Amino acid sequence: MNGARLEFESPIEDAISKLKFSPESNNLLIASWDSYLRLYNVESSSLILQLHSPAALLDCCFENESTSYTSDSDGFIRRYDLNGGRVDKIGRHDDIATSVLYSHQKGEVISTGLDEKIKFWDTRLGESLVHSTDAGAAVRCITVNGNNLVVCVQASMHIYDLRSLDQPFQSYESQVEVPIRCVTSVPFSTAGYAVGSVDGQVALDFPNTSCSSEMKYTFRCHPKSMKGRLDGACINAIEFTPGGSGTFVTGDNEGHVISWNAKSRRRLFELPRYSNSVASLAFNHTGELLAVASSHTYQEAKEKEEPPQVFIHKF
Repeated sequence: MNGARLEFESPIEDAISKLKFSPESNNLLIASWDSYLRLYNVESSSLILQLHSPAALLDCCFENESTSYTSDSDGFIRRYDLNGGRVDKIGRHDDIATSVLYSHQKGEVISTGLDEKIKFWDTRLGESLVHSTDAGAAVRCITVNGNNLVVCVQASMHIYDLRSLDQPFQSYESQVEVPIRCVTSVPFSTAGYAVGSVDGQVALDFPNTSCSSEMKYTFRCHPKSMKGRLDGACINAIEFTPGGSGTFVTGDNEGHVISWNAKSRRRLFELPRYSNSVASLAFNHTGELLAVASSHTYQEAKEKEEPPQVFIHKF
């Protein structure tokens, strides 16, 4: 099950931060620390465009096939016209902008930063900032599911209603009990979330739903004993296949990509180990393609700083 490596005339020169497939095609968005946003056509194995930013790109998302956004190390949230190749700023955080997503429910861009702010932008307006909320601490990852916005601060989960943003309607400590590295929504539930921790744990939670007690659980990927306790590599990415089958994949700092089934709680298969950390994962809209970013992540001194690579697996 070896993946095909994407070829670039000009190699990606710094760590990959995020991969995202477009909503309706097999165009792959690649954000990286070398300040370039790349759009790659996986079907034709060709680079469609490469757009430069003045800062490192820490996250990216699509609004639609022709518009995307990045959160950048200089605090700016930037918009990219993928047809015309134009880049502009929609707003700024007072510190590094850590994450960005687009809410189709609200028609707004949502971003977070080390300035402890959650900001909401409507690019249809002249003054695009429509709301700003104090998270109380630096935010590193978020996800949205319908009208629910999940904000992860250290090991805590804060859930906001996008229709009432002044404060979270629910806050609680995650099952992992250590800092959360990534979070994603569960597609077969309107209120389900999966998080990955810095010590190799994955937790699934379904707060305030009928399947909460049945489905809520945590487990460790590749557990190993260190100083008398179980430990593991940081989970950098969790991605569910579209369609609600319950299948998801995890990628960690030791190069492992593993497929699991959330409903049966079974491990399905493991891809051949990558030589570097797995920095990001992305399924295409049909779930037939999985993109894997093999790249250092600046989390550990022992990481190999070899050229980042992107691989495509077909199922």
